[in-house]
Amino acid sequence: MNNPSSFLERFSIYDLMIIALMACLGLAVKPIVVPLAYIITGPFFIPGGVVAGGFYMMWIVMGAALVGKTGSATLIALVQAIVVISVGFFGTHGIMSLATYILPGVAVDLIFLISRHKGCCAGCCFAAGIAANVSGSFLVNLVFFRLPFVPLVLSLAVASLSGGIGGIIAHKVVKQFKDKLAW
Repeated sequence: MNNPSSFLERFSIYDLMIIALMACLGLAVKPIVVPLAYIITGPFFIPGGVVAGGFYMMWIVMGAALVGKTGSATLIALVQAIVVISVGFFGTHGIMSLATYILPGVAVDLIFLISRHKGCCAGCCFAAGIAANVSGSFLVNLVFFRLPFVPLVLSLAVASLSGGIGGIIAHKVVKQFKDKLAW
């Protein structure tokens, strides 16, 4: 069995600080964005997290793009899950928060691994944002909402759009960082 510390040794202290910062920013933004999203999605009976997810999933994409190492998105999501569980911030998700928070990070890492990109272009960030938000929305629906087929497809389509926009925003921010700091 692999030693978990050997996995973490691939990351520098700077990388781990970026991972922790992106995890915290994603958690901090969520309580602000979700109520605003409910204003838009409420009349359409679409869960607010579907729209808001794109804006807090962008932190996972942004962190993975800044660190540029496989597994960084999963670490960001894992830190978020541990923080949510440990401070009791999990709302109605309970212990299932571990799965609903970690899956989007795994999805982002898989997109970057399969595409052999690491958040280097708008296309891979767009795809990573979609994968993160759709996987999270689908799992939350599977565990909690259990929407019928048509509302589920509509929700996942909205999640794709929101996640893609979040991915593009993440790419623009990362590009600004890398241009300004000559990364």
